[in-house]
Amino acid sequence: MSDTAADHQYDHPKDHGTDGVTDRESDAATDQDSDGATDRKTRVTVLVALAANLVIAAAKAVGGLVAGSPALLSEAAHSVADSLNEVFLLAALRRSRRPADSRHPFGYGKERFFWSLLAAVGIFVMGACFSVFQGVEALRNGAEETSTGYVVGLIVLGVALVVEGVSLLRALHQVRAQGGGMDALRDPALRTVVAEDGTAVVGVTLAIVGMALHMITGQVVWEASASIAIGVLLGYVAYRLGRDARDQLIGEAVDPELSDRIRELLAAEPEIDSVEALFTMRMGLDSTMVAARIDLVPGMDSERVEEVSVRIKRSLGEAVSEAGEIFLDITDRPMEEARESPAATGERGGA
Repeated sequence: MSDTAADHQYDHPKDHGTDGVTDRESDAATDQDSDGATDRKTRVTVLVALAANLVIAAAKAVGGLVAGSPALLSEAAHSVADSLNEVFLLAALRRSRRPADSRHPFGYGKERFFWSLLAAVGIFVMGACFSVFQGVEALRNGAEETSTGYVVGLIVLGVALVVEGVSLLRALHQVRAQGGGMDALRDPALRTVVAEDGTAVVGVTLAIVGMALHMITGQVVWEASASIAIGVLLGYVAYRLGRDARDQLIGEAVDPELSDRIRELLAAEPEIDSVEALFTMRMGLDSTMVAARIDLVPGMDSERVEEVSVRIKRSLGEAVSEAGEIFLDITDRPMEEARESPAATGERGGA
């Protein structure tokens, strides 16, 4: 890297030019208001899911003990796990919006991913493992249920299905309100609620089927199998949620489409001769760090390089709103090693 690059690569547009500061602060305030409104909607969605899970967990636990139903007890464990996870998600919403400070200069956006990882672990340990255990125990030791127990169990599960369905509809309504598709599910808190509620609806349906077949045939294998199936389903959902949170915590690049757009915007600048390498990393839900190694056209003095660097970063920040931190490294010649690295080419690894 040249001396000029070393002097200026950490300059940020907001440090130069009154107009630039005003525009950037206005855009930032608008984005912050929009993010705050989205967070409030997500918080309501999480609170609805928490209230539903607390009520349902108590009803399932009492009904499961009265009926002696392994499938109903498995669903109670599922609801307890979901309730704890909602607490994690509320912590994620509150803590991830804290402003940057000297210890965390890039902010606390990744807190969202950390608490989502804990939620995934909670689903697996408290939900999946207990459900499989209940199913295996029922197969080994059997389970006796009275006709009253069957009725109580099915009523509880029927109510749970309605309540979980309402919570799921609330979450899906927010997804649609935010544009639908995968973009709306980039928020790990909202994605976790949708996954939990969707899994809960499927799990309650499996428990109803298992208990009904147990009642009709007198064979506990049906209810035990339903309990094990619920555990396997929870384990799969926990794996998928945990894998996504892991990737985001490690440091995930932006989507290839956005990366290509950033590269094209830089390459279109008349002062840039070539973009040697481009590195991106998501620092939070709506914040991305962009670092580019660029080669400027020859003939610029140091003062001109500084002016061009500031202008390019301001222009890129205005075109890509989520580019919260932009770093430019001015190089004098192509660097093949950087161009061929996975971060520069956009290749992705991992399971």
